[in-house]
Amino acid sequence: MIVKEEFLSKLRRNFNLNLYEVKIWTALLSRGVSTAGELSDIANVPRSRSYDVLESLEKKGFVIMKLGKPIKYIAVSPKEVVERVKKNVEQSAKEELKKLSDLKNTDVLEELNVLHTQGVELVEPADLSGSLRGRHNLYNHLELTIRNAEESVTIMTTSQGFIRKIEGLKPTFEKLKKRGVKIRIAAPITKESLNALKDIQGVAEVRHTDNKARFCIVDGKEIIFMVLDDAEVHPTYDVGIWVNTPFFASALENLFELAWKSMKPATEVAKK
Repeated sequence: MIVKEEFLSKLRRNFNLNLYEVKIWTALLSRGVSTAGELSDIANVPRSRSYDVLESLEKKGFVIMKLGKPIKYIAVSPKEVVERVKKNVEQSAKEELKKLSDLKNTDVLEELNVLHTQGVELVEPADLSGSLRGRHNLYNHLELTIRNAEESVTIMTTSQGFIRKIEGLKPTFEKLKKRGVKIRIAAPITKESLNALKDIQGVAEVRHTDNKARFCIVDGKEIIFMVLDDAEVHPTYDVGIWVNTPFFASALENLFELAWKSMKPATEVAKK
């Protein structure tokens, strides 16, 4: 039996199998029913390993061991295998999520936090910065930074950026509002963004601006700013910079304050 290496590689990635497992499995699929020895010869897998491999495949739901002598194995239909793998992945994911959730109530997380706090104290302020590549990573870090806000969150963004932030960060904004954090957003208000404006009313103060900029200031200490125009860059190639710099963040917020005073409330612009 000849199976292309490219095909075997796809099977390994999609079904999370090792090389011997995909070789034995595809050999059994081509035969339907076979012994370990026959499969070893067909798949070019050492006989000393074939029984271990078949036992592993049986546990994963790829094959069934047929009763009788000599011991033979039956191939499960690929369609059924996919369903079994899905169930296994879902079950495994639930178990891993539970482990991570349970960590919140253990000393492990507390000890990790202590280590992190001690580590941060040793870090120079200039070192607390980083480059964020890809819009998904950008928004993950944006949410993390905003979530820890204690006093204020100041955002300037594009029309599409405004829509994305309300869709993705509204629950976080609502929690901040309950904690008394002041949230201000400046963005071009267009017909497309009216629904987002309605969704955030009562949570954040929004004003209209025609200027193009993409940044966020948290507590006058941290800045995340995007260096590219989101209308001209694919989300995968979007780039942001995160900096923990109270000196520059405070200066930028003062400049924003001056511009904010001249901006019209978004609700007034929406009525036109």
